[in-house]
Amino acid sequence: MPAPVYDDLGALAADVSGCTRCALAQGRTQVVFGSGNPHADLIFVGEAPGFHEDKQGVPFVGAAGQLLEKLLQGIGLSRDEVYIANVLKCRPPGNRDPLPEEIAACEGHLWKQLELIQPKLVATLGNFATKLLSGRPDGITRVHGREQWHSLGGQRVLLYPIFHPAAALYTPRMLQTLEADFARIPELIGLEPAPLPAPLAAAPEPVPEPAAPVQLGLF
Repeated sequence: MPAPVYDDLGALAADVSGCTRCALAQGRTQVVFGSGNPHADLIFVGEAPGFHEDKQGVPFVGAAGQLLEKLLQGIGLSRDEVYIANVLKCRPPGNRDPLPEEIAACEGHLWKQLELIQPKLVATLGNFATKLLSGRPDGITRVHGREQWHSLGGQRVLLYPIFHPAAALYTPRMLQTLEADFARIPELIGLEPAPLPAPLAAAPEPVPEPAAPVQLGLF
């Protein structure tokens, strides 16, 4: 069966609301699809819904979400101007880390969101979003604040790994790091896409050696 084609986020959200691809569907209150501007230049991608998100159906509405809003205000943006989503659309029990099979079951929803929104900048919040979207094993501590060009959702997108706001709630000194990384966001949104690496030039075909001249017989 061919994969369904979606014209807008609303149609995709309606379909995802009944998703049963993994066992998380059995314990959720509701799917937390995403929220914000469907034409946003900037998308934030977190890990998974928590308790408050599961109840309200909106990502980042708890303490981490409140800090995210303050960080956005610090660079002249509001959450209505950006789009916010998570790798998982359903809350893991006890807010545990996502399991590999849950990510595999859910990641297709995120790819479709990126394809429909077509952002210029994707800010990944924490390890799980960063590793999934970068396709690399490097943890957030190593790569935060280091932008990378990737092909996501069928287009060139600047990926910008930063710490999850929850990190600053548990470790207050992280707030300064988060503020510094957020301060670069307006500049990064304005960058032009980096060109794709040029393909390796095909090796030239060998030039055949000229044939030895034919020596005419004297007789």
